[in-house]
Amino acid sequence: MSHRPERKEKDCLNCGSNVQGKFCHICGQENVEPKETFFGMATHFFNDITHFDGKFFTTLKDLVTLPGFLSAEYMRGRRMSYLNPVRMYLFTSAIFFLIFFAINDPKDAFKITEGDEPMSVGARDSVVQLIEKKLKKDPGNDNLIKQLSLLTDTTIEVTPLDMLPFTDDFKIVGTIGGDYKSKSEYDSLQSILPPGKRDGWLSGLWNKKAIYLNEKFKYNQAVSLEIISDSLLHRLPYLLFVSLPFFALILRLLYVRKRKQFYYTDHAIFSVHHYIISFILLLFILLWSKMSHITGWGVWNLLMFVTILAWPVYLYLAMKRFYGQGHGKTVIKFLLLNITAYFLLIILMLFFLLFSFFQL
Repeated sequence: MSHRPERKEKDCLNCGSNVQGKFCHICGQENVEPKETFFGMATHFFNDITHFDGKFFTTLKDLVTLPGFLSAEYMRGRRMSYLNPVRMYLFTSAIFFLIFFAINDPKDAFKITEGDEPMSVGARDSVVQLIEKKLKKDPGNDNLIKQLSLLTDTTIEVTPLDMLPFTDDFKIVGTIGGDYKSKSEYDSLQSILPPGKRDGWLSGLWNKKAIYLNEKFKYNQAVSLEIISDSLLHRLPYLLFVSLPFFALILRLLYVRKRKQFYYTDHAIFSVHHYIISFILLLFILLWSKMSHITGWGVWNLLMFVTILAWPVYLYLAMKRFYGQGHGKTVIKFLLLNITAYFLLIILMLFFLLFSFFQL
């Protein structure tokens, strides 16, 4: 409800009907003065997102303190006192990922840190001596010559990662990419093989993409992995959203004998509420982790442990309250749900990883 003054006129500005009271009985628009301040507009915007008039905090309180209660209330049709589950999910996930990407560099999760520090003079001299010994045994080795040239150039700093492109066994994406120098070389070698021994469609697509990445990043494994991981992590919100209906499907199968009591949409609402509380707990885990990094105090690690422990406890209590089964059955289905969901996330993660790889 707006806090702007009510209009003296009783004609609805939206549909023109005669207004009886503060709201139009035809279209529902509030009969208030159309002019509003910037502060009023901003407040109205926030109210629309969170139902600041009470729904948001009522929903949040009951969601945190009463596991499974909101899902049961929704199923019974008691919905006006609470924020819509999908709206709450979008709001909490948006807040979580905004904070996550604000305080964390996504590439840090996969960044190769070993060997990215400049080598000391002593270390460079030691490596030079080793390379010179190898060159005596293999004087025509181009990679060793390039490494030696790089290390003896005193005008630049050299890290172990800088040496990787000139290492004989270096590959950007493992053995699947092979040692092909270009797509044309790959196609030529494939064409002379018997049809039964040629790479399949997927293997061919993968190898050509590996060759492209080798050329694009000039065989720099660190850069390529950071870009791939960054692309994957920015798709994490989509991955979690896609996993929601599958999570609900797992619940549907676990409680298939209660199919007349719980429809798929009931399981979906339970799943949405579980994801919302997961985002909230993850926000606290991020907060405790950041505070531990800043202060170095052990209490933050303790809080982080307690928050992580609260995650499965909350899910178990929510399942027991919502589905109304005893401890024994709930424990079994709780374990099956977590195991199945774990493998589901791995499969989706691999799918999104491949998608990120082929999108580069």
